[in-house]
Amino acid sequence: MATPSNVTEIILLGFSPNSEVQKTVSVLFLLMYMAIVLGNGLIVVTVMASKGLTSPMYFFLSFLSFVEICYCSVTAPKLILDSFIERQTISVKGCITQIFFLHFFGGTEIFLLTVMAYDRYVAICKPLRYTVIMNRRVCGLLVGAAWSGGLLHSVGQTFLIFQLPFCGLKVLDHYFCDVHPVLKLACSDTFLIGVLIIANGGSISVVSFMGLLASYVVILYSLRTQTSEGRRKALSTCASHIAVVSLFFIPCSFVYMRPCVTLPADKIVAVFYTVVTPLLNPIIYSFRNADMKNAMRRLMGRTVIWEEK
Repeated sequence: MATPSNVTEIILLGFSPNSEVQKTVSVLFLLMYMAIVLGNGLIVVTVMASKGLTSPMYFFLSFLSFVEICYCSVTAPKLILDSFIERQTISVKGCITQIFFLHFFGGTEIFLLTVMAYDRYVAICKPLRYTVIMNRRVCGLLVGAAWSGGLLHSVGQTFLIFQLPFCGLKVLDHYFCDVHPVLKLACSDTFLIGVLIIANGGSISVVSFMGLLASYVVILYSLRTQTSEGRRKALSTCASHIAVVSLFFIPCSFVYMRPCVTLPADKIVAVFYTVVTPLLNPIIYSFRNADMKNAMRRLMGRTVIWEEK
């Protein structure tokens, strides 16, 4: 197995060589990261503390929110801290570790979104059997499968990167470590590894996308027989999920389902699936949901009463 030769650290160029631009970006990231942690954290706490939010939809949503916090935490804090450091670097081991967790949480999110599409399919197309089909045991197994799928995907990606030998001065034109930029730093032929990386990420994206597409085709077809009110509620729920899926899948597909080359737009595109989607998740999924908003108000009310006591 190839190992790094004489390289111990990698220089990150960040968003821009201009220090003022970099600091401005870092401040924006700090504000967005705080909003992500607070918004998604509020969803997790609300679902856990509210007895009324027992639907599997909220069970999956709480896990998605937790994954969003973890996913964003892989990249955002380092970018924020790097703005105060003149020479932005990361160790080779730290770089590989970042790749592992980036793809672990990213893969888990993809599988969770697919699971949530299946949940909506059962809720809309089989409403009378919904609680029987989506029981606690099944929900737990689906969440476990999502975590396991993310882990297997990440181990595969990280193992392939770990095979690469690095030598000489290494400069990464990105604000975090990812498979395609790191491939360019290797001092060996990376064609085969690049193909395997695309096959790994591409197969997950294609299978998940086909599952999502099939779920919504069946859902839309089944809405023909429902009342106008039922169609409105179903379409509202599905629209929220499709919005999150689009914000996450489209940028990911642009980056990972193409030959292993880096483009100047990759930094901007990466912001969408690492920061923008986690930021909008609470707004799209929860703050538009009446049950979730009422549960949050009750939670806030209990918190105020407890503080007054």
